Amino acid sequence: MTRFSVCTITLNEEQNLPRALTSVQGVADEIVVVDCGSRDRTQEIAREHGAAVFERAWTSYEEQWNFAASCAANEWIFVLAADEEWSPELRAALLEWKQQEPKFPVYEMARKARYLGAWIEHCGWYPDYQRRLYRRGRARFSGIIHEVLRFEGRPGRLGGDLFHYTMNSFAEHEKKVARYTTLAARQMYEAGKRNWRAAMWLATLWTCFSVFVLRGGFLDGYRGWLISRMAARSVWLKFKKLGKLIAAERHRSAVKTS
Repeated sequence: MTRFSVCTITLNEEQNLPRALTSVQGVADEIVVVDCGSRDRTQEIAREHGAAVFERAWTSYEEQWNFAASCAANEWIFVLAADEEWSPELRAALLEWKQQEPKFPVYEMARKARYLGAWIEHCGWYPDYQRRLYRRGRARFSGIIHEVLRFEGRPGRLGGDLFHYTMNSFAEHEKKVARYTTLAARQMYEAGKRNWRAAMWLATLWTCFSVFVLRGGFLDGYRGWLISRMAARSVWLKFKKLGKLIAAERHRSAVKTS
């Protein structure tokens, strides 16, 4: 039998964590929670569910996930966010997987998102395949904004969905977009990207059309429209913030030469 550890990182997740940890009970051989300074009952809830709790100040997603894996006792790691949950079908698939000799270094599964109280079936959000089960030493997370599991070879695939409970309000969605676009703009700026005006218009329009029409966002009703609109707004803000960084750079250069 193959044993594996479930790893999660937390910060004030007392609302989500019970659902996530309850879903892995009876399947996971160990639960590791790395907490980043919660002030609610997160750590208490984790211990109530049998988790080994570690504290680490926040640095980045990639470093937190890699640290969590280093704390695990088992060779195989399943990465589970606090706002996620295993579906019954995924639990069954993992139980079956444990009885076999693993053939791949990494395994992926479909993720289904719940947005504003409903499951999203289109918009490019489903199936959103996530590589979450991996052999330690054969894969590692990297990436500043969107952490990616880096490995050699190809992944296997497990049946069942990984449920993701995303934004519960439009205001929450707006805050997430604001945070992401600031990081994305900085990353583009540091990568040397300076042509942004045309891209801001073209990419924004294309993103809205692509998500709402080509990816079937209209089939998700008004939620699909909101997702399409916010995807486009995310692109717009990303380039707008890049433009401000470039303008500030030019202003500094002008001051130095004056």
